[in-house]
Amino acid sequence: MSSRLPAQGVPAVTDPVRRPSRRRLLRHAMAGAGALLAAGPLSGCASPASASGASSLKVWDLFQGGDGMLMDDMIEAVSRGAGGAEGFDVDRTILDWGPSYYTKLAMSAAGGRASDVAAMHLSRLAGYAPGGLVDPFDLDLLAEFGVTEKDFTPAVWSRARHEGTVYAIPLDVHPFIVFYDKEAADKAGLLDPAGELAPMGSPDALLEAGKALADATGAAGILFGHVTDTAQNWRLFAGLYAQTGAAFGLPDGGPPEIDVDAAVRVVTFMTRLFDGRTNPNNLDYYGSVAAFTNGRGGMAMLGEWELPALKKSGLDLGAAPFPQVFDKPAVYTDSHSFVLPHQDSPDPARRREAHRYVAQILKQSLTWASAGHIPAYRPVLAEPQYAALDPQSSYADAAKVAVLDPPNWFAGAGSNFQNRMCQPLQSALLGNTTPEKAVRQMVREADTLLRQPNPVA
Repeated sequence: MSSRLPAQGVPAVTDPVRRPSRRRLLRHAMAGAGALLAAGPLSGCASPASASGASSLKVWDLFQGGDGMLMDDMIEAVSRGAGGAEGFDVDRTILDWGPSYYTKLAMSAAGGRASDVAAMHLSRLAGYAPGGLVDPFDLDLLAEFGVTEKDFTPAVWSRARHEGTVYAIPLDVHPFIVFYDKEAADKAGLLDPAGELAPMGSPDALLEAGKALADATGAAGILFGHVTDTAQNWRLFAGLYAQTGAAFGLPDGGPPEIDVDAAVRVVTFMTRLFDGRTNPNNLDYYGSVAAFTNGRGGMAMLGEWELPALKKSGLDLGAAPFPQVFDKPAVYTDSHSFVLPHQDSPDPARRREAHRYVAQILKQSLTWASAGHIPAYRPVLAEPQYAALDPQSSYADAAKVAVLDPPNWFAGAGSNFQNRMCQPLQSALLGNTTPEKAVRQMVREADTLLRQPNPVA
């Protein structure tokens, strides 16, 4: 886990390719379309009939490390015909995630010679669907393979649409949650009769919880790593801001529609929570994870993708959706989803197989849940095996109140938008600026981005 990019929640280590005849690992250090073009022909953008033959279904994704191993298991299961279904011959290409992945995906789709299926963070869909870089799903065809709209929580399904048409099928929901040391939380009086984290209900309650956890551990209360991180501050702010009920609108061309008073209220609370005394305010991402696993804090605010590493720590580990402290429940999340990258002349039979492949992978989501991700396909959540997963089942309800990035072409996972929002928030938490000034800077940054044209529109 040490080589992961923590702000993005996806390991950046070499995927253990276990079926080399069907797995190709590509590495690209490109930061933009110019670098892509300068690099010459895209080795992963050949027509579907090349590379591994016309019978192979071409799949691109960004799942590496532990997630990559689990996806490999899921592909292996559907390839051999799990559940009695017909199998697949899958040609999987794994790429480094981040700007280079999304640039490569855009360029291959713009050329009309993309893979049959690709993974995409749902928060990035707004940069692809309007420009015709992904093709819509045929919902009747998905239904034929046992997947329908009712199988997904509305909070996530609504973001799979553009202008009423479905362009993405969610695989999971991966929320920003709280992990806690059950022994410390019990000593601090924060557990309910069932042994789960009790509701907070107010900002003051979470502040008091931090103090009680600090007393219980003899160290820090709540840990949060944000220094030099390009996403963590935004995740914390966005979830808390959504709890106020205020809209964070970014209409094309601007100006931003942001409730400044609500934003200042949230940033002020963040500075009170991470005061540098009860709860440290100067930790980076790895520092917060290390402090938590070494017992130097009773709670940590992290993405659920940290679960596999935290379970190895030996802590009596608990987890819960991010606590509601303002007016309404909301949890900041994103979602890995499947899209159909644009092809100029898709073969109907291959497109049908792409739909069947997505449906079959969704039905393997119990495997995916072992890494901490909440399956977006709700029939899996209803299985007794999922209810038995601890602590995964404890935060499954986060999917019902999921809040993603604003649906703008420049926002979403790994985006410059998140980074530009994080910088003034970091200054506020470190005491280098006031909440009011930080919010004004966030508004200015959002306005600047809104005035830039969408390069793929």
